Amino acid sequence: MNSKTIGAEFKLQGIGLHSGVLTEVRVKPERSQVGRYFVRTDLPQASPIAAAVESVSLTTLSTELARGEAKVRTVEHLLAALFGSGVDNARIEINGPELPLLDGSALNWIEAIASVGVVNGKNDDFIPNLAPPILKEPIFVREGDAFVGAIPADRLRFSYGIDFACSAIGNQWHSFEFSPSNFAAEIAPARTFGLAEQVEQLQKAGLIKGGTLENALVASDRGWLNPPLRFANEPVRHKLLDLVGDLSLLGSSLPVAHFLAYKASHKLHVKLAKTIFDSIVASRE
Repeated sequence: MNSKTIGAEFKLQGIGLHSGVLTEVRVKPERSQVGRYFVRTDLPQASPIAAAVESVSLTTLSTELARGEAKVRTVEHLLAALFGSGVDNARIEINGPELPLLDGSALNWIEAIASVGVVNGKNDDFIPNLAPPILKEPIFVREGDAFVGAIPADRLRFSYGIDFACSAIGNQWHSFEFSPSNFAAEIAPARTFGLAEQVEQLQKAGLIKGGTLENALVASDRGWLNPPLRFANEPVRHKLLDLVGDLSLLGSSLPVAHFLAYKASHKLHVKLAKTIFDSIVASRE
C-alpha cells in the first residue's frame, strides 16, 4: 500500500467557530510518511503538532490539539475530509488558533482536495506495514447511556444515533460503509448544529463566538431557524463527520471495524481512539 498526499497546495480562510478569529489555512503536500500535522505559522518557534491522539488537549464542543504552547482547535472537519479523501500525509499551516468553520461542514475542504487531486507519496521511505491493524474483539467506552465502540468487521463502516428532546431533531440514525465517494456524498456536506436555547449560555462561556446562521444549523421548539436542511437527518450525519475526524487521529492505527456511536461527543470519540491506540501498542509489545 502506497501512502497518499495531495497533488498541490491549496488554501482556505474563514472565521473560527469558538474564537471568532479569522485564519488562513494552507494545506501542502507531504510526500514523506509522517502523517498529517499542523504548523502554527504565527508562532515561528513552535514545533509541529501531529494530528494524533497523543496531541489532544481539549474536547469541549470541538477537538483541540496542542504541542507545548502551540494549539489548534476545531480540527475535526478538515481531518475528516483528508481521511475521507484518502490523504495520509499533509502539512497544514495555519496563522491562528482555530481552523475556519466555513459553511459548518467539510464540503469546502473536500472540494479543495478534489481540485488538486490525491497522489502517491515517496517510495524511498516506503513502510511495508501500512496495512491497518486487526481488531480482535469489540472495544466500547461509555458515559451514562452514551457510548462509542468498535466492532471487528471485514469492511470499514460508521453508524451513529442521536436523541434530542427538541422535536426538530428528535431521534436520528445513519450508517454508511466507508469509501471516499460515500463520504463525500453522504457525510461531508452535513453542517454543524445547535439549539437556540443554548446560544446565550455558550457565548457567555466564551464559546461559539464565530457561530452564525450562515455556518451552523440552529433548532428551536418551533423548528429550524435557518432551513432548508441538506438531508432530512443532517444533524446525525454531522455527528458522523465529527466521529470520522476524531478517529482519524489514529492514523495508520485505525483498524478496519464497524464504529458505532450513540449520543456520544468529541470526548468519547477521542477516548475510544486512545483506548484502541493503547490496545494496539500493548499487542505489539
